[in-house]
Amino acid sequence: MTLPLPMGPGHVHCYLLPGKDGWTLVDTGLGLPDAEARWQPFLRELGAPVTRIVVTHFHPDHAGGGEDAQALTGAQVLQGRTDYEQSERVWGREDWSERLADYLVENGLPEEIGAELRDEARIFGPFIRPGRDPHLFGDGDEVDGWRVLELPGHADGHICLLRDGVLVAGDHLLAEITPTVGLYPESRPDPLGDYLDSLQRTIELAPSLALPGHGAPIADPGQRARAIVEHHRSRLDETKTALGPEPRTAHEVSLSLFGDNLDASGRRFALAETLAHLERLVRAGRAARHNAAYTDS
Repeated sequence: MTLPLPMGPGHVHCYLLPGKDGWTLVDTGLGLPDAEARWQPFLRELGAPVTRIVVTHFHPDHAGGGEDAQALTGAQVLQGRTDYEQSERVWGREDWSERLADYLVENGLPEEIGAELRDEARIFGPFIRPGRDPHLFGDGDEVDGWRVLELPGHADGHICLLRDGVLVAGDHLLAEITPTVGLYPESRPDPLGDYLDSLQRTIELAPSLALPGHGAPIADPGQRARAIVEHHRSRLDETKTALGPEPRTAHEVSLSLFGDNLDASGRRFALAETLAHLERLVRAGRAARHNAAYTDS
């Protein structure tokens, strides 16, 4: 079930998994207006109720419409414990956009771009309405015969579902683009390190098909995971090359990596990604942190 998004990549895939007692819905899209008009054509065709809603991760385009989906189906929402705790820390506070903008400005983002991000967050805030009172689960649990995998990286508590070689992947793997991995105020300290470990686990599990949250299905998830690992190894080398003996802010490094032709939203992702790579280098002993700046080790 593909739902529209008003920002890139322009759509999100939600998956309906058949079961003995009804359907399991994976992800809900953004909480846009006229939810009933968008959902009812799908729901009428199912022939059985939606009995549960699984959230792969708390990002707005995957969980923002949870309250609408819950109201329209009457289904119980299931969410990973770590993901729910992070969702509460972020969306449960009215000042989340201010904290994010302040954090990025502290890491070198120009204040005028920070102001744009504050305005953007205020616009999108009303469309982020996660499902209420979720049932919490974790790695190794089962949902209607599907094994729950906790694969952090794109989000700290990102979960996937695995059954008979099929991986319902959320944004853990994407075919056309590399999932963003950023360091944010509410992130675990080394999200890129977590993601590389998750990709290695995916390679070892060797699923035969991945169903991603955006874009085309992935026929060889292990090969795609290996390609993403190599991408980040190259990006880590590029990040180290952008450093020198004099301290540089993460924003300055991001300009070397991503250029300066980005809008405010793109600049946010570029800076958060750069921070994740810089922190991975620091932890590997390949760079040094000096307050809000970095140097080559």
